[in-house]
Amino acid sequence: MLLTEETDVPAEALPVQSMKDHLRIGTGFSDDGMQDGLIIGHLRAAIATIEARTGKALLARRFKLRLDRWRDGRGGQALPVAPVAALVSVAIEAADGTVRTIDPASYRLVQDMARPRVVGAQMGFPALTEGSVVEIVFDAGFGTAWANVPADLAQAVLLLAAEHYETRHDAGMTRAALPMAVYALIERWRTVRILGGGAA
Repeated sequence: MLLTEETDVPAEALPVQSMKDHLRIGTGFSDDGMQDGLIIGHLRAAIATIEARTGKALLARRFKLRLDRWRDGRGGQALPVAPVAALVSVAIEAADGTVRTIDPASYRLVQDMARPRVVGAQMGFPALTEGSVVEIVFDAGFGTAWANVPADLAQAVLLLAAEHYETRHDAGMTRAALPMAVYALIERWRTVRILGGGAA
């Protein structure tokens, strides 16, 4: 399985001012935005960590999932991030490089905050031949604006980004585990995987 991001979160969608307020960085005639790049970097790192721990895409963007087999025998496929807003396309790339786009009428999205799925509408998806790959393109995320992110996840990002910011000079001294406050905020969003992830 290979999951890639087809689009990036634009810098203007990040809560830079909220982060400055959280850090109590003052504004005024001397504020020339020189900290913005640093803050954006810490926010992106914190978002990536929270997303990895929860399996949730905080801000909307497009993803591409490539697989060498369907996850279950009925041709269904769980998607690795949620919430999924829309399926863009499902295609099969043969070993010789030819690509066949599957008719959108032959599959549907099953919405789920933990494990959204693509399932065949009737007969399931075609079997994959040796060397072929399935490619699923979809849009996921709570929304395009930071205000769309649930409050507890948004707060977890600010807390974690603030820790990164405040310990940026302590090389090798940062903690490997998440701070307890961050862990508590994201706990209800974490997806419990069973059977070694075989159902995901």
